[in-house]
Amino acid sequence: MPRTITVGLDGSSESRAAAEWAAREAELRGLPVKLVQVWEPLPEPTAQAPLLGAETHQHWTERIPRESAEGLRLRHPGVEVTTEQLTGRPAEALVDAAEDAELLVLGSRGLGGIGGFLVGSVGHAVLAHTRRPVVLVRAGEQAADEHEMDPAGIPSTAAAFRPVVLGLDAAGPDDTLIGFAFEAAARRAVPLRVVHAWNPPPYYAYGMALEPAVEREMARGDAVVLSEVLRPWRQKYPDVEVVEQSRYGSPSLLLVDASREASLVVVGRRIRRSAAGAHIGTVTHAVLHHSTAPVAVVAHD
Repeated sequence: MPRTITVGLDGSSESRAAAEWAAREAELRGLPVKLVQVWEPLPEPTAQAPLLGAETHQHWTERIPRESAEGLRLRHPGVEVTTEQLTGRPAEALVDAAEDAELLVLGSRGLGGIGGFLVGSVGHAVLAHTRRPVVLVRAGEQAADEHEMDPAGIPSTAAAFRPVVLGLDAAGPDDTLIGFAFEAAARRAVPLRVVHAWNPPPYYAYGMALEPAVEREMARGDAVVLSEVLRPWRQKYPDVEVVEQSRYGSPSLLLVDASREASLVVVGRRIRRSAAGAHIGTVTHAVLHHSTAPVAVVAHD
């Protein structure tokens, strides 16, 4: 079965933005797009209510995916677009649908003037349980937002893409995560900006300020580790310019700041279960809520 770029579609503005992003990504990858709508059956008394009759049911289960697919085909004539309607709990159905996908794309409500995302319960559940890459696209995301300014100072699809940003823990790098980021940068023909944050040893956490010489030495050592991690990837992708950023501080803050100049932010989610169940990690959680660029979450062991 050929891989697809699968979109969770519910008719909202954020899911429509996700479908548009998916179509643009499909053009870059040469893959088809599948629009998936999940119909969650209503309790019998509610289903029989006058305002939720056959016409409304038909609108949500037939018109929205059909019209969305027709629009995508018109705007992206080179992309094959199909639709699929599933029944069940949305999060569970989307996790299952993602298994046969190259990646799953979901929409997320924007946080008004401060940008970023508002990830709902379905999005969180899907992120925490799928092993496939998931891309979150905020409502209002436009193609031009992912590109540099034109000579007039206006974002334009005629200009080059903005860089791809990768959040990387140099102490525990994963090939799946790094490979995804390099591929994304190569497809867009842009630099890959690798962001790594470092902090002093735990015994400095109790009010002990770093001596400047010690801080410089730690920074230098951390930068060397990052460069060694990336060395084989530079050789594998010689056409991708790599910009290494190893700084002292919060990884979340550094990545959110970098997202303002990015076409895509790539972060990881370690596949593991705690006593409280699956989770997505504090850094990834913060980036999802405050990034101003689409975010790709790549699950890895």
